[in-house]
Amino acid sequence: MIVMNAPAITETVPIVTDNDGVIRIAGTRVTLDTLVDAFQEGATAEEIAQQYPAVPLADIYSLIGYYLRRRPEIEEYLVRRRQAAGRVRQENEARFDPAGIRARLLARRAGGTV
Repeated sequence: MIVMNAPAITETVPIVTDNDGVIRIAGTRVTLDTLVDAFQEGATAEEIAQQYPAVPLADIYSLIGYYLRRRPEIEEYLVRRRQAAGRVRQENEARFDPAGIRARLLARRAGGTV
């Protein structure tokens, strides 16, 4: 039986947190939310790499592993992000009434002002 001592390897997860608290894949604009959502929808790492070519395949595998090891805290982060997105949507709808927007846009197009 051959016993090998595995070298101690420490890898950093390729993520950064921007000024708004959004976790992104390092060196890209792709958010952790986007990658996790694709994985949860059943996409393989290879499919995610095809959909987001800015993210190297090795990083995708690393991020999926990171998510699986820290699922509760990442799910909590995702819930906070969805809540924040909901608040922003409500604020925008309060400021800019969405009712009839399609009709207004079509009217502008017909009048040549778009």
